[in-house]
Amino acid sequence: MPTSGGSTAIDSFGPHQLAIALLVGSLVLLVSVAAVRLANRSGLPTLLLYLAIGVAIGEAGFGIRFDDPTLTQVLGYTALVLILTEGGLTTRWSTIKSSVAPAALLSTLGVVVSISVVGVASHFLLDLSWQISFLLGAIVSSTDAAAVFSVLRNVPLPHRLTGVLEAESGFNDAPVVLIVIALAEAATPGQTSGAWWTVVLTAVFELAGGAVIGLLLGWGLGRLIRRAGVGSSGLFSIGIVAICVLSYAGATLAHTSGFIACYLTALVLGNLHLPHRQAVLGFGQALGWLAQIGLFVLLGLLASPSRLEAQLVPALVIGLVLLLLARPASIVASMSWFGFRWREQVFLSWAGLRGAVPVVLATVPLTLGTPRTEWIFDLVFVLVVVFTLLQAPTLPALARRLGLIEDTQALDMQVESTPLEDLHAEMLQVRVGPLSRLHGVELHELRLPPGANVTMVVREGASFVPDRRTVLRRSDQLLLVTTAATRSATIRRVRAVSQGGRLADWRARGSGTP
Repeated sequence: MPTSGGSTAIDSFGPHQLAIALLVGSLVLLVSVAAVRLANRSGLPTLLLYLAIGVAIGEAGFGIRFDDPTLTQVLGYTALVLILTEGGLTTRWSTIKSSVAPAALLSTLGVVVSISVVGVASHFLLDLSWQISFLLGAIVSSTDAAAVFSVLRNVPLPHRLTGVLEAESGFNDAPVVLIVIALAEAATPGQTSGAWWTVVLTAVFELAGGAVIGLLLGWGLGRLIRRAGVGSSGLFSIGIVAICVLSYAGATLAHTSGFIACYLTALVLGNLHLPHRQAVLGFGQALGWLAQIGLFVLLGLLASPSRLEAQLVPALVIGLVLLLLARPASIVASMSWFGFRWREQVFLSWAGLRGAVPVVLATVPLTLGTPRTEWIFDLVFVLVVVFTLLQAPTLPALARRLGLIEDTQALDMQVESTPLEDLHAEMLQVRVGPLSRLHGVELHELRLPPGANVTMVVREGASFVPDRRTVLRRSDQLLLVTTAATRSATIRRVRAVSQGGRLADWRARGSGTP
C-alpha cells in the first residue's frame, strides 16, 4: 500500500539493496567453492569452513547482524529437505540394503541410548534439570554422514560400514526431530504434552506414516514421471526434486514425519533407473551443496563469538561424554546383533560426527520460548566445531590402524552418458590397491560376467586400451563398462579376485559356497 508520501513498503529493498545482496551472496558462494580444495588438502569437513565464513561476515567480522532463530529454523528445515533429497538420490540400494536393519536400529534404539547417557551425564555434571538434560541429549544425538564422507572420500572402506553410515544419516534425523520437539514442548510452560507413552506412540505413528507416504509417492510418481519421459534433462531433474519436496510437505501436513518421507522418496527415485540419471544426480548434488553452504553460513551468522567462550568447558564435557560413552554405547547396543566386529564398532563410534542438524535443532527451544535454554545453541555450536576438529582428521588413520581399508573399490563414474542410458549401461572405476591380489592377474582371468568389459587402464599417469593378455599391476585404475543388470555381479567378481586371486571362484565352489 502506498504511504502518504507516495512510497511503498517494497522501497525498503530496492534494486540497490538487491545488488548488494547478490554481491555478498555470490562472493560467499565463490569463497565456499574455493574452500572445498582447502578442505580436501587439510582433511577437514567443509562444514567447518562454511561456519567460519558465516562467523567472519557476521557481527564480529564484517558486521552483518543476524539474530532470528525462527527464520534460521525455517531455512534450516528447507536446507535439510534438499540435503536429504540429494542423499537419497545418490544412495545405491545395493550398497545399503544389507545395512538397513542395523542402521534403522542405530537410528532408533541407538538414539534413545545416546539421549539417555548424555541426559544423565548433563544432569549430574552440569547440574541441569532432568528435562533440559534430556533435551540437550536429544539435540546432539543426530550424526552427519556428509561430514564423514567428505573426510573419507579417498579411503576405501568396506561397503557394510559405508552403508551403515549412509543409511543412518538418512534415517536418524526424523526421530531426533520428533524427540527434540516433544522434549522442548514438555519443558515450555503453556505447551501441552502428554504422558511419555503417548509421545512414544505418536513418534512411532509419525515415522511409520512418513515412511509409507515416502515409499508410495516415490514409487507411484517415479513410475509416472518416467513414463511421461520429459525430453529435457533439466526439466526432468526439476520434476524429480519437486516430487521429493512434495513428499516432505505432504507428509508434514498429514502430521507424519516429512523428513523420513523425503529421504525415502528420494531413495526410491534414485534406484528406479530413471532417464537422464546423471543429469538428475548432478542437479541434486548442486542443490545439496547450495543448501549446505547456505545453511552453515547462516548458522555461523547466528553465532555470536562473544558468547561462545562461556560454553567452551560445558561443550567439552558433553562432547567427551558423547564421544567416549554415549556413541559407543549406542553402537554396541545396535550393532552387536548383526555380527559387527569390535574393530568396526570402534570405527563407527569414532565416525559419529555432528553437523548441521544439532545446530539447527538447538533453535527449537528458542522458537518455542523454552525458558533458560538460550545457551544451548552456543554450546552445541562449540561442540560441533571442536569435536569435528578432533575426530575428522584422525578418521583415515584410524581406519588404516584398524585394518578396515579395502584393496579394491568400485566407484560410480559421474559422466554425461545419454548413449549409455539408452543402452542400459553403466561405468565403474576400479583401483588396484597395494595388497590386492588383482596384481599379476591377466585381464581374461578376471572372467567378468557377460555384458562387462574393461575398456581402459590408467597406469603411472598414462592410459591405454588393454587386451585380454594385459597383466594388471598395483595402483592401476580400470574403467569398466557393464550393463545395468550385471553391475552388482561385476563388482562381486572383481572383489572376489582381489581378495582370493584368479582362482577365487574355484575355491568358493570347492568350499561349498555358491
